[in-house]
Amino acid sequence: MERITEGLVRDLLTKHGYKDLNNDIVIAEQKSQIKRIQTLLKTASKASTGNAGYPEFIITWQADTNFVLVIECKANTKHHASPNLDKPKDFAVDGVLHYAKYLAKEYTVIAIAVSGTTEDSLKISNFLHACGTEKPKELTNEQGMLVEEILSFDDYYRLASYDPAVEKKRHQDLIAFARQLHELIWTAAKISEEDKPLLVSGTLIALMNQPFSKSYQYYSAEDMPKKWLEAIKDVLDKADIPKAKKDTMLQPYAGVAAQPNLGKPDSKVIKKYPAGVLFEVISQINEHVWPFINVYNNFDVVGHFYGEFLKYTGGDKKALGIVLTPKHVTELFCDLVQVSKEDTVLDICAGTGGFLIAAMHAMFKTATSEAEKIDIKKNKLIGIENNPKMFALAASNMILRGDGKANLFQSSCFEQSLQDYIKYPKETSELKRPNIGFLNPPYAQSKSDAELHELYFVKEMLDMLEKGGIGVAIIPLSCVISASSAKSEIIKYHTLKAVMSMPEDLFYPVGTVTCIVIFEAHKPHMQSEIHDPITGKITPKKAFKKTWFGFWKDDGFVKTKQMGRTDLYDRWPAIKERWLEAYLNNEVHPGESVTAYVTDEDEWLAEAYLETDYSDLKESDFEKVVRDFAIFKLTNRFEDQK
Repeated sequence: MERITEGLVRDLLTKHGYKDLNNDIVIAEQKSQIKRIQTLLKTASKASTGNAGYPEFIITWQADTNFVLVIECKANTKHHASPNLDKPKDFAVDGVLHYAKYLAKEYTVIAIAVSGTTEDSLKISNFLHACGTEKPKELTNEQGMLVEEILSFDDYYRLASYDPAVEKKRHQDLIAFARQLHELIWTAAKISEEDKPLLVSGTLIALMNQPFSKSYQYYSAEDMPKKWLEAIKDVLDKADIPKAKKDTMLQPYAGVAAQPNLGKPDSKVIKKYPAGVLFEVISQINEHVWPFINVYNNFDVVGHFYGEFLKYTGGDKKALGIVLTPKHVTELFCDLVQVSKEDTVLDICAGTGGFLIAAMHAMFKTATSEAEKIDIKKNKLIGIENNPKMFALAASNMILRGDGKANLFQSSCFEQSLQDYIKYPKETSELKRPNIGFLNPPYAQSKSDAELHELYFVKEMLDMLEKGGIGVAIIPLSCVISASSAKSEIIKYHTLKAVMSMPEDLFYPVGTVTCIVIFEAHKPHMQSEIHDPITGKITPKKAFKKTWFGFWKDDGFVKTKQMGRTDLYDRWPAIKERWLEAYLNNEVHPGESVTAYVTDEDEWLAEAYLETDYSDLKESDFEKVVRDFAIFKLTNRFEDQK
């Protein structure tokens, strides 16, 4: 009778297209040719004999070798699940969870239990056992409803991928792979630090070219760089981008392709990588990164690799002032201004495009049609990046997300003609003047860089926004402490709405301490000082309204040896919710937030206005403050001497 149930399952798999996926999907019955699965199930007998055991169906996907579906069948629906799920030999749910437990040591598993002998009587239960976790959970859809039918492979993969445990594990795997890839590039490719992320992004674009992705394994080591560059050019040619932008993008990749070790490795490397270094890089990125790109469109993968590679560079790891913004901060920016499909977002120092990607993802959540999503990608995202190589990274990021015509410009944000183009769009254009600005400006390398003061970048961004637009920037805390001409100039025209002091190690391993500043564009912050020439009376400068200050020093992330700074204990979602509620409602909480009137001569940080709670003060707290102050003074003395 069980054979009847298995036949019904085969029919459902056929109905949902499992057998029409170009052999990328492999359906094995009561066996597996995959050695890793054989090893994991070699003692998985349901009778606890210590012998091998296999479910009725094992379904794998060549594009993501860490994901597997298993199906266990029973003829009688009375044998669907036992009360305690502890009888794997006799019940479908018990049995499939038994196998999933073994496989979840190395796989993310969708476990499906099916019982019944007619299509109408079939009982189906779906479970997700995330790789490395102790227990499975019932599979639900986006609305939180239990899934009680067999779904298409794409639907299973999507629902599994967005489970927090699965996403965290895949992010950890990506970090581990970034370290592994760095070793490969450093030891074998021997290309410069700034070219390493170009090698990653260029490979991802090349893999979008189907002829290349299907045949790259047949190219010789000598031909591979040329074929790699041709594949990139072919993707760019098909994208709806002006030719000048294509040429600007292609140039940095041409420089990478010309690196001698990629096409003609030395004899030592040939022994280890007989097909060549570039083939090895492409193969590993295709296996470890491409599936991630396909699923997590809200994640700046190229920026992630750039940030990971920076950790292995010498010096202060700032890469000429470039400090990439963590993903949870780019998403926080979107939540602070509640980005929607109606907005147009500008980033004048786009870097790898992290803010634009986060904004696009947030906008998509409010879109109800494919036409609206196309409009968002085509008209609602504006980016400027001066560095040609960073521009290529940002543009590749947008192309990887199906956007061939993002308004991304390779230029200085101080270029007047470009500013005018953004401020005054043509009436015939669908592009609107931006109403939201996001910014992480290049950080000045020393106090002598007065013309590169981070607040001048903030002012340029705000000047480009429409009146009443909101600009959000993350800048060094030092910018808001002392009086400066930059502070005076910016609040002469724009209102300082809020400042949030951020965790000291937010950009670990870079030691820059930062804050988030939020401005309302083209609305002066304060009344200037008025001097009456007749009476001699002076009316001091005064802010028109109070500024909200948040003390956001603990985001729940901790530093780990293997993963860097990460939300190890899942504290961030609750912390973000509390922060947003306080800011959006202008709430004041002792020790956490406060409001105050400030001018350009005042300190713009919460610590200056919060009332101190001495009840929990310990001697160790005092020692830490004294130690930190001594280090701060010592560091600034050295800076002054530069």
